[in-house]
Amino acid sequence: MTKPTLIGLYRLFRFELSSTAGACALLGELLALGYLPSFRQAALGFLTIFCISATALILNDFFDIETDRINAPYRPLPSGLVSKAEALLLATVVALLGFLSGWMIGVEAFALVLVVWIAGFLYNWRLKKSGIIGNLIVGFSVGMTFVFGGIMVGNPFEKIVWFLALTTMFVDLGEEIAADALDVEGDRKTGSRSLAVRFGPERAMRIAAGIFSLVIAGSAIPFVFGWLEWLYLPPIVIFDGVIIYSARRLLNPKIPDRINDIRRIYLSGSVMIVVFIIIRLAITAR
Repeated sequence: MTKPTLIGLYRLFRFELSSTAGACALLGELLALGYLPSFRQAALGFLTIFCISATALILNDFFDIETDRINAPYRPLPSGLVSKAEALLLATVVALLGFLSGWMIGVEAFALVLVVWIAGFLYNWRLKKSGIIGNLIVGFSVGMTFVFGGIMVGNPFEKIVWFLALTTMFVDLGEEIAADALDVEGDRKTGSRSLAVRFGPERAMRIAAGIFSLVIAGSAIPFVFGWLEWLYLPPIVIFDGVIIYSARRLLNPKIPDRINDIRRIYLSGSVMIVVFIIIRLAITAR
């Protein structure tokens, strides 16, 4: 196997996205336990979600190769760095590794891993163009990473874990709808039934902004009910501020490169997850 092929296979993983998914599972473990999980729990939890997330991303490129030849010819598959057979083999090996580590955790963890993998496969294979159904599948898959963390440590019904799962699902849903609104012309050409295609990009963007508003309104819930210590309030307030700023820009069609505003929400959410992990580690170390 040549060096360019190895580089292409590495790029298919999109490590920053897969690692963020793994970090969500780790945070779910920390919040469900209230203290540090064992090394085995942390390692298996991160590895399982990393692999399942990476599999979905690899399959996304596998099924999107023809579209990417036009829209993203620099990616590993359309650029010729990796063949379809090599990408499919990589996705299979990584998925099996994720299934194995999920099975080592327990039946409940394996069952959730299987459900999330099936959802990701169906999305990439058939449901990406289905509009809101596809958007919901993506949000569900991302949100369930926190619940997996709770299952990992034997506490799947911890309220704050489910709160973060639902919050993440809604944030991701808003991002997906907003992204569709920015790419409405491309979606029309590919036959997508996105909200932007059905109702127009402006209305779709208002729906996304409404979802973001729900996220902001709900951010006070864990403090009202005492699910989180007040140390967590500053990062949540900052995240809410980023959402407000970005959503206002997304609603203005005169602003160019609004895709950066969606990326800003995603990146700030990823940073907040890391900050949450640091806070929880600091609290448990006291």
